[in-house]
Amino acid sequence: MNPINHVAIIMDGNGRWGLKHKKSRNAGHKAGLSTIENIIKSTIKNKIKYLTLYTFSTENWKRPRKEINFLFELLQNFLSKKIDILVKNDIKLKVIGEKKVFSNKIKKALKNAENLTLKNKRLQINLALNYGSKTEILKSINHIVKNNIKISEANIKNNLYTQKTPDPDILIRTGNTNRLSNFLLWQIAYTEIFFEKKLWPDFNTRDYNRILTKFRKLKRNFGNI
Repeated sequence: MNPINHVAIIMDGNGRWGLKHKKSRNAGHKAGLSTIENIIKSTIKNKIKYLTLYTFSTENWKRPRKEINFLFELLQNFLSKKIDILVKNDIKLKVIGEKKVFSNKIKKALKNAENLTLKNKRLQINLALNYGSKTEILKSINHIVKNNIKISEANIKNNLYTQKTPDPDILIRTGNTNRLSNFLLWQIAYTEIFFEKKLWPDFNTRDYNRILTKFRKLKRNFGNI
């Protein structure tokens, strides 16, 4: 049985779900929050230590300003209302991505959540915000060059946003789209990838547990036979 330490998820399909059911993309983003909460509970139940959620990419700034503002209002409300639950359940929150572009209000909320949960150990949730894997890799290499460090696989890995975090065992993408969208390109070299047809708000714990069970039974060769 393969152990599972880290699951990464591209939560695709909120907007399409909202248009289909509520005639509003924002309604889909709101519905997706319930799925996040259920998946977090199931991750804890399965004793998985790391969960990385692709929340907002560097490319998502191309979306309408009204939708972007709504997404960050949802994020801020989630952090303010759920931070006590994260602390109570021993969940650590870590933001990966470039935070400089966010408003002072969002940066303060993110920093507060990270500080309050810093010592928690049951589960680490990596929120990928303003995240782009190509930018991450370039930033790591630039840091290495600037500090006259030897360029090596280990040193690049140690300067990524995900330093000190094991690479994902599983990557799940919902929304019936079979691509990686600039997400964890370095880290998923030997990750098992599962593309799901369901839109994110329709993805449930049964779907999640089915993937976990399938992964546990896989024969993983890592280049061997």
